[in-house]
Amino acid sequence: MLDKEMKPENFSGGQRSSPSSCPVSIVIKALNEEQRITSTIESALRAAAAVGGEVILADSCSTDRTVHLACAYPIRIVQLAHPEERCCGAGPQLGYQHSRGDFIYILDGDMQMRPGFLEQALAFLNTHESVAGVGGRIVENNTESLEYRSRAERVATHQLPGAVDRLDGGGLYRRKAIEAAGYFSDRNLHSYEEFDLAVRLRSLGWLLWRLPLDAADHFGHDAPPYSLLLRRWRTRYICGLGELVRAAAGQSRMRLILQGLRELRIYLAVIAWWCLLASVPFWPLPPLWRVTSLGLLAIMPLALMAWRKRSFTKALYSVVSWCFNAAGLLRGLLQHRHPAREAISSRVIREPVMTPRQAARGSAP
Repeated sequence: MLDKEMKPENFSGGQRSSPSSCPVSIVIKALNEEQRITSTIESALRAAAAVGGEVILADSCSTDRTVHLACAYPIRIVQLAHPEERCCGAGPQLGYQHSRGDFIYILDGDMQMRPGFLEQALAFLNTHESVAGVGGRIVENNTESLEYRSRAERVATHQLPGAVDRLDGGGLYRRKAIEAAGYFSDRNLHSYEEFDLAVRLRSLGWLLWRLPLDAADHFGHDAPPYSLLLRRWRTRYICGLGELVRAAAGQSRMRLILQGLRELRIYLAVIAWWCLLASVPFWPLPPLWRVTSLGLLAIMPLALMAWRKRSFTKALYSVVSWCFNAAGLLRGLLQHRHPAREAISSRVIREPVMTPRQAARGSAP
């Protein structure tokens, strides 16, 4: 087992880990995914075998048996050198740093690839030179959680086939386009890393496309919705939007961000609502009127959402979620940033054993 640290000074953000290349690198980003990682890896290996590609596990310092289980498979396993750097943007960029493929597919550690999609996505990119990335439908298998039901409703429009403004849920990307954009994913982002990549590519004139095919199954972690909000606050996942806005400030791509993120406008409205509530005690009204005004303003969003959703439970969760995310937006705006093009310190835990013929072809065992 190798335990070799890759220092930033020895590795540039867009550089390949080897002079030899292969058609496709499937990068699995993972953190504590022992329950599903074997199924994910096996689905990726089957997909890679069909196109002569490689599989890379980019681990964000898992504390469970994720890496131990992954070592049983002929894949490259790389890991963050510093656990405090783990975030959603670091995983894909880490895998990209160690990839050799002319095309890169990103897969979550709780997903399973559908057979046949990779071949069709690769064929589409080979015949459409202006397209930087291709995705398919992500099939959500967690239909019980309120959070995942809400998310499925929000992203439904982005799952339609044709030209899209983002590839949420992963996709197959052209390395040439990634190199033009400077890096795969922003190592500072705790979420919105796929949208950030999309706007950087689109600002350069590249297109993104979604095929009318099932690409992968997603098995999201089942957790009570309010517990999930608290966990996202602890892990800073909820800061991603603020981090995205800060990274794009003053850049041409900010226009695409403002156009494409409806939730940003919602969270800004929530912050304005907070400011309005905070101003009520200073209104030139009798005390009783001020208290009444404060109460009416406080319950107004909940009442409107209850009327719209026909459910008090869904309405309450929506308002609480908005408040969490609005606070996360402010928190993310204040986060310290590492240079996005700076390589991530990492260590290679395992290299796949390849025959001389496979090494010459650059294909997976």
